[in-house]
Amino acid sequence: MTTTTGEGRTAARTRRVATLACWLAVALAAAWAMLRLGWSDRGPMVQAVAFTPYVAAGSLVPLVVALALRRRGPAVVAAATALVLIAAVAPRAVAATQPAVDGPALRLLTANLLKGSVDPGRLVGLVREHRVDVLTVQEFTPQSAAELDRLGLAALLPYRVLNPEVGTTGSAVYARFPLSDGGFRRNQGFLFTQAYGTLAVPGAPPVRVESAHPAAPWSVGVVPDWRTDLRGQPPATPRGRLSILAGDFNATLDHAPLRELIATGYVDAADAAGAGLAGTWGPYDGDPIPPVTIDHVLADRRIAVRSVAVYALPGSDHRAVLAELRLPAV
Repeated sequence: MTTTTGEGRTAARTRRVATLACWLAVALAAAWAMLRLGWSDRGPMVQAVAFTPYVAAGSLVPLVVALALRRRGPAVVAAATALVLIAAVAPRAVAATQPAVDGPALRLLTANLLKGSVDPGRLVGLVREHRVDVLTVQEFTPQSAAELDRLGLAALLPYRVLNPEVGTTGSAVYARFPLSDGGFRRNQGFLFTQAYGTLAVPGAPPVRVESAHPAAPWSVGVVPDWRTDLRGQPPATPRGRLSILAGDFNATLDHAPLRELIATGYVDAADAAGAGLAGTWGPYDGDPIPPVTIDHVLADRRIAVRSVAVYALPGSDHRAVLAELRLPAV
């Protein structure tokens, strides 16, 4: 009798521990879902939110465990949590319907050069191989400018707006077609600059192109700078001139300020092409950090997105992003 009672107590204790463990796992995933829905732009979790696609995939684990243990309450909450996270992330892997436009194609490449450390031959090679029409670069230095031209970029993309600076703050826009109204502006956060110009593509309306580089939220203390820089990005003008923002946004589609910017009338090209889960920042130097998608091409919604691909860029902790677009016809 004593043995049976002891076994019953042990079994009951095991069930309680299993239930508690289920609730704990479910609660963590549910807290992340709430964070993604409402607080992805504030506090110490801003960096963590960038890894939401991994949490979305992992949110199925608590659901499977709760179902296996027949814990109805945790299973219901886990199912709702997984649904919220997967609904936020999964559409990035599905190509969206594009506007019906019949203007010229435009191939745009963007790359963060990591203080000019990138292999310039690789970058020029990408421009040549993919017949790039527009190149936007960040962390652009005087040495980068000289090396890129020495390797032939001037012949490939003769029109340019350049603001080379030592360190991380420089920026540039290179183009195959004429650029007008060029200049650059300086963000408030880390003083990153953003070169811009209006592109004249034969057969298409003028397109304003800007090399984007808001501050990075590397610590809690600079999150306000990051938020200010993102909210200071030029909004789309859906009833006016076509606009493209391309560069290192230091934000993913799980960050509210970037989604708010897109909502002004842009589309994220990778998201529209079904390539929105391709990582663009690792870093790719052996650190155990899974890739996240912080480099983007934001195109006016009137521009069709044909494809997006990412390419390794030796010397940089970012990958280059190539977007093939089609512009409206004039």
